[in-house]
Amino acid sequence: MKALSIIKYIFSIIGLGMLVGAYYLYQNTQSFLESAVATNGTVVKLVRSKSNNSTTYAPVVQFKTEKGELVEVTSSTSSNPPGYSRGENVEIFYLPSSPQRAKINGFFSLWGAALIVGILGGVFFSVGGGIALAVFLSNRKNEYLRKQGIPISAKFLSVEINRNVRVNNRSPFRVLAQWQNPATSEIHIFKSNNLWFDPTEHIPDRDITVFIERNNPGKYFVDLSFLPKVAK
Repeated sequence: MKALSIIKYIFSIIGLGMLVGAYYLYQNTQSFLESAVATNGTVVKLVRSKSNNSTTYAPVVQFKTEKGELVEVTSSTSSNPPGYSRGENVEIFYLPSSPQRAKINGFFSLWGAALIVGILGGVFFSVGGGIALAVFLSNRKNEYLRKQGIPISAKFLSVEINRNVRVNNRSPFRVLAQWQNPATSEIHIFKSNNLWFDPTEHIPDRDITVFIERNNPGKYFVDLSFLPKVAK
């Protein structure tokens, strides 16, 4: 389905963009630390902020630069419970040319943004990549069975809706066919790949070709190449 293909690309592009952004944030922090000067500071107060019915606290730190200038900065990260307490001594990194950009020497203060963006990017990219990989592997399996599998004639049973899959509030259809293995007398039910249109009127009372793996009917491909194609 076109929508599924679009979702695959959107998730992959967003994920890749966020991973690139995470790398940029990492490099930016790394560059900052290479040029920064370390000193000690004191938490003078905690600034409270509210968003989405939650309250967090950001430390305000006061420190002196090498030139004796007294600087007060508010951390860009906040938490609840507070990560720091008033009067606590902390190590500070700052740029002599821009002391207002000082950062507390803490993992989340330094690397939190890169970590969060990286995790979200990884999730988005994994979803998009997972869809692409699943489609690729399915197509490769089907092509292998077309070339190497054994074609059999299975009796058409019905068309069902695959409610385990849902995209844009729609579930796909799939064709069911039945075949009795003459070697074991076992009945096998084959289910086709998902179809994004109802194929019922295009399936006459006929047998359907199914390609099965030799000695393993559990691996199969239902050939529906006789069905019309959906316009793009």
